[in-house]
Order: sequence, then C-alpha cells, then structure tokens
Amino acid sequence: MLRHVALALLLVIAATPVLAQQAGPPDRLITFPTHVETLDNGLKTIIISMPGSGLVSYWSIVRTGSRDEFEPDHTGFAHFFEHMMFRGTERFPSDAYNQALTSIGASGNAFTTDDLTAYHISIPAEDLAMVMDLESDRFRNLAYSESDFRTEAGAVYGEYRKNITNPFFVIYEAMMGTAFDVHTYGHTTMGYEKDIAAMPTMYEYSLSFFSRYYRPDNTILLITGDVEAPATMDLVRDFYDDWAQGYVPPQIPPEPTQTQEKHVEVSYDGRSLPMLAVAYKFDAFDPDNRLRVAADLLTEMAFGSTSDLYKQLVLDEQLVEFLAADAAINRDPGLLDLYTRIKDPDRIDEVLAAIDTTIDSFKDTLVDEADLDALKSRLRYGFLMGLETPDAVARGLSRRIAVSGGLEPIEALYRAYATVTAEEVRDAARHYFDESRRTVGILRSTP
Repeated sequence: MLRHVALALLLVIAATPVLAQQAGPPDRLITFPTHVETLDNGLKTIIISMPGSGLVSYWSIVRTGSRDEFEPDHTGFAHFFEHMMFRGTERFPSDAYNQALTSIGASGNAFTTDDLTAYHISIPAEDLAMVMDLESDRFRNLAYSESDFRTEAGAVYGEYRKNITNPFFVIYEAMMGTAFDVHTYGHTTMGYEKDIAAMPTMYEYSLSFFSRYYRPDNTILLITGDVEAPATMDLVRDFYDDWAQGYVPPQIPPEPTQTQEKHVEVSYDGRSLPMLAVAYKFDAFDPDNRLRVAADLLTEMAFGSTSDLYKQLVLDEQLVEFLAADAAINRDPGLLDLYTRIKDPDRIDEVLAAIDTTIDSFKDTLVDEADLDALKSRLRYGFLMGLETPDAVARGLSRRIAVSGGLEPIEALYRAYATVTAEEVRDAARHYFDESRRTVGILRSTP
C-alpha cells in the first residue's frame, strides 16, 4: 500500500486544452507525435503515436478514487467498481468480454488509488476498434444484478481481511487515519472496515456512485502505441459520442491546518519487526509551486538510495531493513512520508533521531550544486530509459494525468525540475519539515 517515488516517470508534451498535435522538438524528452482532443461531452483523449511497435496500450482513466468518497459510512466504492466493471453489460456479459480479449491474446486489468481508477489493456494495433467497442460499452452500459453486487461486495471484504494481515497495510491505514481529521485521504483506498462489511446492503447507492462519477467529463482516454491520431479519433467519436455527460463533483471537506505533532501506536497481531512511519503535511501537485517542486528533489536527496541517511541506516550500521520515502502526488494536499522497518526493537528512538538530524542538516546547509545537477540528470535519464513500450509510457503518465487533468502540467513540472536551486531545496526543507505538522507512527507486534 505504500506509495513510492516515481520522479523518473515524466513526459513533456505540448497540448492545448481542446486540440493539439505535434512532434516534440529536439530539446524535449520525447519526440513522438501527440494529439489531444476533447469531445463535446467532455471526454478528453490523449494519443501518443509510437510507430512501428505494432502494439497499443489503451487506458481509461477515471478521475475518481477513494478521495471522492465523502459521504459518511460509504467508503470503499471506488475500489469496488474496479472489480464491478468486469461484470459486463447486456451486450457483452462478463464471459463474452473476457473471451473477446482472450481471442486477441489480451487481458484487461485495473487499479484504484486515492485519486483515480484506471483500466488498461495492451493489444495488437489492428484490434483497436474491437477493444474500443468493448470498453465504451461497459463504461456507458455497465449492468449488474443485486445478487452480483452482493457477491462482489463480499469479495472486496475478503480482500480487505487479507490486507490487514500485512503489517505495511496496518501501519499505513493507521497513519492516514491519524494524519487527517476531516479530509477523505484519512481512509485508504480499501475504505473503512465497517463500511466494507456493510457494503452488501448498499446496492442502490452503488448505482448512484456509478452514475455520478463514471461520466465522460470525468474520464480521460490515454492511447499510446502504433496508432495514427486522425483514424483513432474517428473511432473515439464513433464509440463515445453518445456517452452522456453528467459528472457530479464530490463535496470534499478541506483539511484544517495541523498545529501539533500527532502520534499513533499500532499493535500488529502477527510477527513483524517494529516499523516507523513519519509523515509531514504536503501540498497538492502543482508545477507552479516552487517549494512543492523542490521538495521532490529534496526527498530523493535526503532519503533516497544514494543519500547519506540510507548509507548510514541501511548499509553501514544496518539498523533498518529498508528506507522508503515519497513526496506524494495528490489532487489535494497530502503527505510527504517516510517508512522504515527497524531490526532492533530497542533502537526505534535512535532511528527517529537520525532522521531528524538529517532533516535539520537540509534546513541549515545548502546541498551541493554538483549533487543537485547529477540528480536532475538521473531523472532525465531514468525517464528516457522507461520509454520502452507503449504500456510503460501510459503507466508512467497515468497518475499525473489523473491528478492534473492533462499533459501540459507534466511538461511544466519537468521544466521546473531543471531550474530548482540549492536555496529552494533548503527552503522546502524548512517549509515542509515542520514537526507541528507531522505524524509519527510506530508499529509493534502484539506480545
């Protein structure tokens, strides 16, 4: 359940809000032709042409995740629909849908996070029309009985019960619930257990959830691979033009400013070494927020696998099994967090002190310019190395597209990375690493 830093997965592409097509100039990271177009019903389509591969990655990105579950006692439905969307329609029942994909050597998959639900298929380019027919049908005409609903709700509860046997999930759930008082980020993507247990009784509510959020004006098609934009857009119009808009934005309460450090002790009913989590309140994704951009680089320099702290705790002193940090990419203000598992239960305070010492050093001292430039180069190189397949490109873009609504903010973000200064990294440390705005959690096995 832990989020991981994915700074390398960035794409710089020019786009206008409604329509754009161009090959990226040489000074950009990618030169594939790109086309962005929005239908009258609000459905945005992003096409990235990668000629010659013979493959296409087809992503339907719904800009709804557990963040949107603002109604009391009704969490877990974004994740529930990740399951329910494979139940089929009257035209293509589940068996027919699966058989059609199997016949071309493909299979559908999906995932849900706090800010999005994504459905993705990798297919031969010649089968794009058939797959678009399948996908547009289930997004417009999903149909399921109350009996099917109850069966799937029971399966979701089973998945939750499996997750709570994992100490990583247990401490993550406790941290989110403690860090947030009112915002919906306070519950995980799975939802609260009491809500999941009661889900089988909420059939009518599920229909309302689908009707409000699974709409073209809340969905982005991301199509990467061996396709040409004009022909692909003709298909999009054929299959999606009659999908009625009607997205209803959720009424999400803003999180109050945190003014005092929070603590949570977690008892784990199983065997595990103690785990330590430290999470600071963090700004929403915004490439124009210079401190927010600098914090991405700060997180890697302070806690990444090449950092002094990682060398000290993981390699030299071997106090911890791992050190993982994430400057979260969220639509609303979220968390910059750090997780580790400690080998000696008596040395938890020592590990926390080492983390605090590192943070203080970044507040007081400017980072080395050569180290900062080297990190920027690694990000660029890492991105280029990730552009091997259409699916890799789509997967790397999906979260930022869902959070920001398009490609231009991603271009702006990468431009901003290239100009971050040592002073901005120091200012980000001073701004975000405020103990009055952090939550500290410790997980220990139950004796």
